[in-house]
Amino acid sequence: MILCVTLRTHLRRGKFPRLPGAIAFLLVLAAPSARPQAPGDAASTKPAVITLDEAIRRAETNEPAYAAAAANSKVSALDRSIARSGLLPNARYYSQGIYTQPNGITSESGEGVPSTPNPRFVSNDTRPREYLAQGIVDESLSLAGAAAVRRAGAAAAMARAQLEIARRGLVAAVTAMFYGSLAADHKVAIAQRGYQDAADFTSLSSKREQAREAAHADVVKAQLTEQQRQRDLEDAKVAAEKARLELGVLLFPDPRTEYTLQASANVPPLASREDVEQAASKNNPELRSALAALRVTNADVQAARAAYLPTLGLNVIYGIDANEFAVNGPMTPSGVQARNLGYSASWVVNLPLWDWLSTEHKVKQSEIRRDVAKIELSTTQRHLIARLDEAYSEAETARDQLASLDLSATTAEESLRLTKLRYSNGEATVLEVVDAQNTYLITENAREDGRVRYEAARANLQTLTGTM
Repeated sequence: MILCVTLRTHLRRGKFPRLPGAIAFLLVLAAPSARPQAPGDAASTKPAVITLDEAIRRAETNEPAYAAAAANSKVSALDRSIARSGLLPNARYYSQGIYTQPNGITSESGEGVPSTPNPRFVSNDTRPREYLAQGIVDESLSLAGAAAVRRAGAAAAMARAQLEIARRGLVAAVTAMFYGSLAADHKVAIAQRGYQDAADFTSLSSKREQAREAAHADVVKAQLTEQQRQRDLEDAKVAAEKARLELGVLLFPDPRTEYTLQASANVPPLASREDVEQAASKNNPELRSALAALRVTNADVQAARAAYLPTLGLNVIYGIDANEFAVNGPMTPSGVQARNLGYSASWVVNLPLWDWLSTEHKVKQSEIRRDVAKIELSTTQRHLIARLDEAYSEAETARDQLASLDLSATTAEESLRLTKLRYSNGEATVLEVVDAQNTYLITENAREDGRVRYEAARANLQTLTGTM
């Protein structure tokens, strides 16, 4: 681009009077005025409007811990399918051809062939050539296979519960960040109003000083307050930018992307304690995870005890294992034709007799882990009861205080207005005005913090009940 601007400058000055046509054409294409603006370019530069639901949806696709929990849930579901397939027979096709060098000695064959050379390797058949084409079905039956399926199912259920825990935790975190960023933006507007009000009061005190109605100390106090409000405004802008960047990390590939947050001005209601307790008893993922962990340990105990029992193996083969690759063999001298195509079946029973007490020790290990899982389940139940009461009390208190903060903010705004009128009439001091200004800003910021506290407490309560 710099090169193009330089060349155009030289052209205006009369330099390079005879440029090739190709260069002139490239200059025209490179010029910014040569590119017409697409109708959608202006619209594409508008900041994205992000609601809470949209923020949660975007965070679910970008947050690594939630992605890891989702991947673990999918892997556990596949492990369950793999364990189930282990109970089914395995079928495979087997084909092989073997040639062995003859040892120079011939022997009579019972398949109608007068004489055939013997192979040099005694481990092979009595003829140099052997062909195998078989379908083989294997099946192994044991209690350990059923225990593996049971364990895989419990592990999959535990992974699903862990995924739900991660999802609810993500929702609670995004909710707190969403309303925290929204409150930070509102605090910037509050600081802006506070700064403007302080500047107006400085002007008012200066006019009263000029009219011999106020002392110079009032002007100094007003100026100090204005300077402090300017610093507060700068700090509020920095805090809002930090909050937007932290939330933008979860929402966009580039956290610096411009966006605006949109939330309902109405405060959502809080469910009754009975409804919350009922939902928590049915939909709590931590309780489901602890129950699934107990089922995993029970399956481990069953698998360890299965080593005491015998296992049964079945093998069925159907196909050809002959000296000719053919369904029928040669004719015998008596006129009977041999059949090469056939089947064979075998079974194996393995009965454990002595393993130096390793199985007994493995059973004890699994039982110890099961006892720990029982304690963890009991602890989870007690923590659920305590956390439910704590979360509901926090949400209930935050809801009640939010209404009180709204009233305080309205009262502080009216108090500031009346105090400024009294100061204009000479009935109030500058300290009363500054105190009213401070009270107004404190109550406005406290109201924003109260909304964040209520939304965060409500989200934390919903992580226990599942009604997100």
